[in-house]
Amino acid sequence: MSAAPSAGLQPQVRTYLFVPGTRTERFAKALASGADKVVLDLEDAVAPGDKASARDAVAAWLEKAAPEERSRVVVRINDATTTWFAADLAALGNAAGIGVLLPKAESAAQIAKAQAALPRAGILALIESARGVAEANRIAAAGIQRMVFGTLDFALDLDLDIATDGSALAYAASRIVIASRLAGLPAPVAGVTPQLDDEARLLRDLVEARRLGFGAKLCIHPRQVAPIHAALRPGDAALDWARRVLAADAASPGAARLDGRMVDRPVVLQAQRTLALARD
Repeated sequence: MSAAPSAGLQPQVRTYLFVPGTRTERFAKALASGADKVVLDLEDAVAPGDKASARDAVAAWLEKAAPEERSRVVVRINDATTTWFAADLAALGNAAGIGVLLPKAESAAQIAKAQAALPRAGILALIESARGVAEANRIAAAGIQRMVFGTLDFALDLDLDIATDGSALAYAASRIVIASRLAGLPAPVAGVTPQLDDEARLLRDLVEARRLGFGAKLCIHPRQVAPIHAALRPGDAALDWARRVLAADAASPGAARLDGRMVDRPVVLQAQRTLALARD
């Protein structure tokens, strides 16, 4: 059985589950799915003719939602080049505690515009183009909460075939990871695995993302959530080591030894990260 994180540790957000903004009856089910965050989607999952009704439905649901529900919600709005962008910002302007996912983020100016319109929300930047990757450092430093890699749209932008081999994404992925680290952000979020009934592919994609430095993953179906959480959950030996590290550090701060090794700050931080992943 995995243990809960120690007091004071912030659990890491590992999964972001998409739900179409038109399907309000699914919002509660998505929140009950076990996903760390639920993404109410106003962009790709909504047809042009349904944009206004989806926007109104999401805004109305958020107005009635409890604070703990809003804290787990991210709304993906339409990108800054569309005619729907301004209306999306206006509809969410009073929503407190939510995250807002800005698709096709390509400049710090786009981030600033969203932040000005959404003072009570946190912005996540979805990098989906060559220009977005080129501007990754500036975007990461613009005061966002986290970076997200939109792998499918990025592959479309560069005409890459990633159906069987995602190695062509490695350079862009590394740029996003490094930009996040330089800006002091959490490890970025990896893109979706569109193969709904292929858990092996899902886990291979996750392993590759972790190898490159990503710390979470987008999901497009509730059945993808549990396997990701299980794969990211530390084993019993790792949890035991982490607890012993923190106990040793608490007993002798800055001068602890454990198993013949000095317990310095990087070791303590790694132990904290390990415990932060130890939850269902």
